[in-house]
Formats: sequence, C-alpha cells, structure tokens
Amino acid sequence: MDDPSRPAFVSEVVPRSQWRTVAGRFFSHRFAVGALVVALAGYVLTFMAEPLTGWNYKELSRDLSQGPSADHWFGTDTIGHDMFAQSMRGLRVSIHVSMVVAAIATVLGTVLGAVQGWFRGRVDAGVGLLVDFLLILPLLPVLMVLATRTRAVGGSSLMFVAVVIGLFLWAPLARVVRGEVFSIREKEYIEAAAALGASNTRIIFRHLIPNVMSSVVVYATLTVATAILVETALAFLGFGIQPPEVSLGALVDEGRDAARTRWWLFYLPGAVLIALVLCVNFVGDGLRDAFDPRQRRATRQRRATRQRRATRQRLDPRQRLDPRQRLATRQRRATRQRRPQ
Repeated sequence: MDDPSRPAFVSEVVPRSQWRTVAGRFFSHRFAVGALVVALAGYVLTFMAEPLTGWNYKELSRDLSQGPSADHWFGTDTIGHDMFAQSMRGLRVSIHVSMVVAAIATVLGTVLGAVQGWFRGRVDAGVGLLVDFLLILPLLPVLMVLATRTRAVGGSSLMFVAVVIGLFLWAPLARVVRGEVFSIREKEYIEAAAALGASNTRIIFRHLIPNVMSSVVVYATLTVATAILVETALAFLGFGIQPPEVSLGALVDEGRDAARTRWWLFYLPGAVLIALVLCVNFVGDGLRDAFDPRQRRATRQRRATRQRRATRQRLDPRQRLDPRQRLATRQRRATRQRRPQ
C-alpha cells in the first residue's frame, strides 16, 4: 500500500555544472559539431592514409605527374610522390604545429594577463609594454628573419617553428584576460579570499583564471586557425618546415607553377588546407556561442527584426516610402491634427 505521508509527486532537481551546460549548447550548434567531426575524421585519416592507399609520403612510384586515379587518389608529382599521402602528412604536421602554438600562446597569455590585471601598477605597465611591442611587430617578416638566422641550429624543425610562432601569438589573449580580470577582481568572493589570507598565487590560479576560461577556450580555438595560416605562409615563402618533412604550405608552393597544367598539385593540397581552417573556425564559433549565448540570441533577434520589417514593407505599401517621405507624411498628419475644428 502507498504511504499516505509521502507526497504523490516528487520532483528531483538535478544540478547541471557550467561545463555540462556549455557542452549542451555546443552540441546544439550543427555547423560546429559537423566541423568538429570532419576535423577529427581528417586527423584520423592522416594515420590511415598509408594503409588505405599503400603509399608512404616518402615513397616514390614509377607514375610521374599522373592525375588522380584509383591508385593515386590525389595524383603524383614530378618525381613520383603520392600526393594524397603527402597531403595527409602535411595535414598532420599542420595540426601538430597549431596545437603546440595554441598551448604555448594560451598558457603565456592567460598567466601574464591575469598577473597584469591583478597586480596593476608597475607590473601592469611592464607587461603592457611587452604586449604593445609584440602587437606592433610585423609577424611574418620577424619569423622569416628568425628562421633564416637559426636554420643552422634547427630553425627548420617542426618544434622550433611551433615554439617561435607561439611566443608571438600570446599578446592578444593577455590583453583580453587583463580586461576580464579588472572586472572580476572587485567581486565579493575575491575580496573574501584576500581577507582570509589567500596568497596572490592562489587567488590568480584558483579564483581568477577559472572565471575567465570561457574567453581562453574560445581564443585557444581561434589561435589554432591562426597558427595553421602562419605556418602555411612561412612554408609557402620557403622559411618554414623544410624537406624531408612535408607541409601543406610547401606543397601549395611547389604546385603553384603547375596550377594550369597539373591542377591536382596545387588545388588539392589547397583544398585540404582551406577545409581544415574552416572547420577550426566553425568550432570556434560554436564554442563562442556556447560560452556566451547572448551573442547568438542577439543575432537571432536582429534577423527576426529584419524579417518582420521586410514582411511589413511587403504588406503595407506605405512602408516602401523612403525616410524623407515618411517624415513629411507624419508632419502633414500632425499639422492636420493641430488645426482647430
């Protein structure tokens, strides 16, 4: 028998963490989820290229300058390299470089930005000068000079290129984190932690940085796309990763002269590069909307407002008048209303 003392309906409220809420918003973003799936599938394909095609990116075949076929999905170059294996190797290199760059830039930008916003004073001024200096530097010329000067001591290695690019891309994130820390440091829980004797290190890493992680995650994702483009530009100009390693930028540069006669050498590696950058940007847009749903809501409201205005203009011919004509019509109507009866 049912216990009469117990309520008939018991509703249990299950609390949801912030990250679970963000994950739910992200997975409701169809373009971002699709881009993430495509990017992950492409990364897995970089390891499956040799088993699928039977060609290694260093291996030479007897088919020289052959177009795409069943044996060579992306064709071959002038010396017999399989372009699909080469493109997949370049894709893997670009992803690895961009991940290292994003990790370095994110760690440096987050920590220095939080330190700059918390201490203020001379620390803020000193780090601010360094940030301003890095922001005004022309990135590509500086990286080309560094690659030229240090090529003899490993300037063409994958890790060296990633570290150098990462050391130049942290400044924008530091400025963003500094601005958010300025607004957070006056909160009650920060003042309570300081009053209880928490050290500066604990306040920065335990209270400040976790509360700016939404901006950090979004910036880290967009840094991946920036790093891919910078590394590709360096390789395209001949100052990035050098042979025998493969880069998408180097493949595009090698196929540039044959773009009209052997189109697969230029357009197919370029298509892989464009697809990778677009996927990363879509994922970044999805993370931004997930962490800050107000932006997505505002975009929808602006779109709905434009649609309602267009509908009114189609239904009411008076709405088709230009602003001057509408103003003159309102003035005449007001004049008629003010006239004595």
